[in-house]
Amino acid sequence: MHPSAHFALWHQAVSYTKSVALAVALDLGIADAVHHHGGSATLSEILAAVGIHPCKLPALRRLMRVLATSGTFSATPKDAGLDAVYGLTPVSRLLVTTADDETAAASLAPFMGVNLHPILVSPLVKGVMAWFRQEKPGGPSPFAEAYGEMVWERTQHDAELNAVVNKALVADSRFLMPIFVKECGEVFDGVDSLVDVGGGLGGAAAAIAAAFPHVKCSVLDLPQVVANAPADANVEYIPGDMFESIPPAKVVFLKSTLHDWGDDECVKILKNCKQAVAPREDGGKIVIIDMVVGYGSQDIKQKEAQVFFDFYIMTIGGAERDEQEWKDIFSRAGFTDYKIVSVLGVMSIIELYP
Repeated sequence: MHPSAHFALWHQAVSYTKSVALAVALDLGIADAVHHHGGSATLSEILAAVGIHPCKLPALRRLMRVLATSGTFSATPKDAGLDAVYGLTPVSRLLVTTADDETAAASLAPFMGVNLHPILVSPLVKGVMAWFRQEKPGGPSPFAEAYGEMVWERTQHDAELNAVVNKALVADSRFLMPIFVKECGEVFDGVDSLVDVGGGLGGAAAAIAAAFPHVKCSVLDLPQVVANAPADANVEYIPGDMFESIPPAKVVFLKSTLHDWGDDECVKILKNCKQAVAPREDGGKIVIIDMVVGYGSQDIKQKEAQVFFDFYIMTIGGAERDEQEWKDIFSRAGFTDYKIVSVLGVMSIIELYP
């Protein structure tokens, strides 16, 4: 017997509990509770702050042990018989939502929350094994099998899910876009108009408009999304369907949009983008922020995050793609040239030229 192999199987079989522990921490607001105690708190202080019954103290201790072992929080032992002191780490600081400084503005709690939402996770947990045994080429995703519709169809009548998804996209943009406009501003050299396709409540477009006032920014999204968009003099919101048509602009911007769709749908979207953008000689291009699996840092956590997320998003009908898979889609949509211009954590920036 190889002990390391035995440990590895145990670890893989129960690693889902890390995700569940994170979901509970988000639901209880543990990061906020620790933050409001000055960045560190005992178990009893956390229990009182999150408002759960004292009978759950032993369970909370076990929960915090998982979260500390995974690096979400730190744990400093105290004297014998006393609770450890739990502190914020760079990871849990990203989950604080109620700070008065930039910490809350950059919180990823809503984005992590949507990826752990029961409606989205349930098909992965309950249905994916049976789905693999089906003989339905081009058949529905596990999500569609479970609910009889795609995620975006469900958001049209499920107000709670629609709100959760929109808040998640706003949180992701608030975190990512300041880095993007600071480090990749040359992407907008010579650009005077941009349409953010599938841009949700306009977080990304607003960041671009603020950083580059000369760029006229608009957002195209479904009517139920645009209906909840905030008033912004610098961003125009256009209700519509990217599968039907896209408003003309020098640049089409696609942030975390194409990964929600299969290859055929992506080809259709990109063909519509090609019709919308200006010619290349006039500065026309498509800017894509999405994962390129295997590209960038070879850090094991980044590699795992990419392939794990790809498996997750497969269950709702989407896909993360490696460079060759992207290239194949671009070619099918009629594009001949692209370049990966930068890497932002697990995400990459691709410029695609008409």
